[in-house]
Amino acid sequence: MTTSWWIGGVEIPTRIVLAPMAGVSVQAFRRQGRRFGAGLVCSEMVSACGLSYGNERTLGYLRIARDEHPLAVQIFGSQPELLAEAAQMVVDAGADIVDINFGCPVRKVTKTGAGASALEDHDLACRLAGAVVEAVDVPVTVKMRRGVRNGSRTALDLGPKLEAIGVAALTLHPRSAQQMYTGFADHSLTAELVSRVAVPVMASGDIVDHSVATRVLADTGAAAVMIGRGAQGRPWALREMAHGRRHEPQRAEVVAELVRFMREVVREMGEERAVGFLRKFYGWYLRGLEGAKELRVLLTGAPSVELAEACLLDACPEALPLVAAAEAETDALPDTATDRLLDLPISVYGGG
Repeated sequence: MTTSWWIGGVEIPTRIVLAPMAGVSVQAFRRQGRRFGAGLVCSEMVSACGLSYGNERTLGYLRIARDEHPLAVQIFGSQPELLAEAAQMVVDAGADIVDINFGCPVRKVTKTGAGASALEDHDLACRLAGAVVEAVDVPVTVKMRRGVRNGSRTALDLGPKLEAIGVAALTLHPRSAQQMYTGFADHSLTAELVSRVAVPVMASGDIVDHSVATRVLADTGAAAVMIGRGAQGRPWALREMAHGRRHEPQRAEVVAELVRFMREVVREMGEERAVGFLRKFYGWYLRGLEGAKELRVLLTGAPSVELAEACLLDACPEALPLVAAAEAETDALPDTATDRLLDLPISVYGGG
């Protein structure tokens, strides 16, 4: 899990990839993922139309910190020329890899012909991917579901076509768009996709610990595993998957890491936006801890992040030394003026 591999000319230092997740994969989440062992981190998906139109909120996604690399920025759209323009913009912003979303099942995305809809129209999918490959000089990757409908195998036919036009790696989440996140991810399809293409394949779906990650890699021949919901509020899971050493963080560790994440989110998007954005994270971090329910109610009801932090540290004062150490480490990061205090949006389509 800790051996390096390559996507085109980009070296990925571990076999752990942090998934692009709407309303989750902001800069603070990505930086945390790199710190805990993810070899590659990905932005949440960015609208090609929003970038083309110069939408201020969408442009906020293109602020990239130096400690995020290697970083993939994921884009979506249904017009080849706009997708190519968006790809050029994200590369100019510093992305090491451009990822194209052919997997999002959300109606407001698929109704435009983007996301998982591309799995139904291989001619359009290839024109979209081909336009991006021609537009940029960094590797282009594609993230897919198995298809739109339950039982579909269309991704297995699309994969080789994408490889033929220059896509450097593929990710397969072997659920259908119709399934959303129900049922289970059928990684026998991942293995079949690996057998059909020569480019690296990343396996996504239901990978929650080291034993599952290593089994999926062994069974499928995939180059890496992509972790999504398993890392929400559980950054330690990334380290466990990479090294195979089980670690149950103490209450103070959890609180200190949550406080660090909260402070980074405030630095990134400002206090006002951070209040709403962080509410879902409180439950993710605190699950399983004594008194979690009561504390979560306090945090989600807090009118400011500062007050939420005070509630946390009042409930767990033993976290204070760890918080101080984390802040000192953060202060030492090689940030530039554009890495901090960012006017970053929560999500272009409602996440958070």
